[in-house]
This record gives sequence, structure tokens and C-alpha cells, in this order.
Amino acid sequence: MDLFRLDGEIAVVTGALGKLGPIWLEALLDAGARVYALDRPGQPVSAAFSRLQEIHGAAELTLGSADVRRRDELEQALHDCRTRYGIPSVLVNNAGVDAPPLAGGRGQRIEEIPIEETLRIFEVNAAGLFLCCQVFGAAMKEAGRGSIINIGSLYAGVSPDARYYDHLPCDPPFVKPPGYGASKAAVINLTKYLAAHWASFGIRVNALSPGGVRGGQDEEFRRKFCDRVPLRRMAEAEDLRGPLLFLASRASAYVTGINLQVDGGFTLW
Repeated sequence: MDLFRLDGEIAVVTGALGKLGPIWLEALLDAGARVYALDRPGQPVSAAFSRLQEIHGAAELTLGSADVRRRDELEQALHDCRTRYGIPSVLVNNAGVDAPPLAGGRGQRIEEIPIEETLRIFEVNAAGLFLCCQVFGAAMKEAGRGSIINIGSLYAGVSPDARYYDHLPCDPPFVKPPGYGASKAAVINLTKYLAAHWASFGIRVNALSPGGVRGGQDEEFRRKFCDRVPLRRMAEAEDLRGPLLFLASRASAYVTGINLQVDGGFTLW
């Protein structure tokens, strides 16, 4: 089990205050890493983050601020991380934009979706992720080692089923933004691209694509979704910890350029 340990490693996690952020933070901390967490300037500190910092201490978990779309802010965050801990050896690109049902109180017709909405999703989920890889990956090249884990989605490879949402009282009906899945598909390609170009520098680049993660969805949505999943349930936090540690640690020393789908079998049919 020592293969999965991260003692002495320094990890950076973007989007650390979001829904999945605390899952990655806790897994990395419990495995022995020191973690430099990043989120947008001005974001309120979540209860989950405060709990982790209380347990592990500020010396093991630090919160920095940077917008993944701003290279200057990311470079300042890298400088701060190096000053506090050293050169990061693990990067978890978790920051992303999604739109849950009823966000804004109404649905959308596909032909009426503003192009600005789609561009914003791509700007964060794909271009912002690539910018993080550029900034932190440059430091990893300098050190000659590193593991980058890009958080994808099951919707990188399949289209959302609109029937999951047809019980919601929206007119027009709610549709999952098309830019979300398209941007996550771009993440998978970027993962392969960087894995190919950076392998000779000792940097591994992989994607981890969760399926639906339970947390706040209405009961009817959960029923419809779970009926479609071979394992008959949504993902829990514990289901994601092991896959992340596998990709971050020496346990996957000969693994690069893959998309590890953690979706209960959703995409097998």
C-alpha cells in the first residue's frame, strides 16, 4: 500500500472550494501530501474546507487565490506555492463551470442558448485547464517529475439524456448546456496531447472522469439516473478517492494519457 502514499509530495488543487474540491483535498492530505488549494479570488471559504484545515492544520493545507483564466494570477500562485512548500509534484485540475437544473429559474431552447454562455464554459473548463497545465507543468519540467490529473466527465463521451430532467417544472425545458460536455471532451484530448509531449520530462498526464456524484439532486432525477447505471447508484465521495490516489501516486508510475472513467459502468452501453 506504500505505492499509494504521497508523503513528501506537494499537490495543487484548483476549484478547491467547489463540490468535488474537498474530496480531492481530503484524499491527498490523508495520503500524506501537503496541499496548496486554489479557487477564485473572493470565493467564500466553505465549511468543508475549514473542517479539513482544522484537522490537518494550515501547515499542511493552504488556500491561495487565482482565476484559472488569468496567467498572471496563476504564476503568482505558483510562486506562493514554491515559497511555502516547494515545486508541486501533483496538479489536480478540478476548476470548472457547470449549470445545474433550475439555475437561473428557467430552462433553455438549444437554438436560443447565448454564445457567450458556451464561450465562458470553454474558457474555464478547457482553456483555463490548459493554462494551469502550462504554468504548473513548467515547474514540473524543471523538477523532472510530476503527475497531472485533469477532471473530466462522463459527458465527455456521451450526450446528456434530457429525459432525466423532463419532470422539472421548466418552460422551456431544462437542458444540460452543450458547452459542458464539449469542453470536457476537449479536456480528454488535451490530456493525451500533454501526455505525449511531456512524457520525456517525467510528467504523467491523465484524466479522471466521474459519473454522477450524489449531492443535492432531487429524488426523481436520482431514480432515473440510477436506473441507467449498471451499478444502480450514483457515485459517493469514497468512490473517487482511490482512483485519484492511483493516478497521483507511484501506483500508476507506468500510466499516462488515459481517461479513467469512474461512472459505475454508465458509459459501457
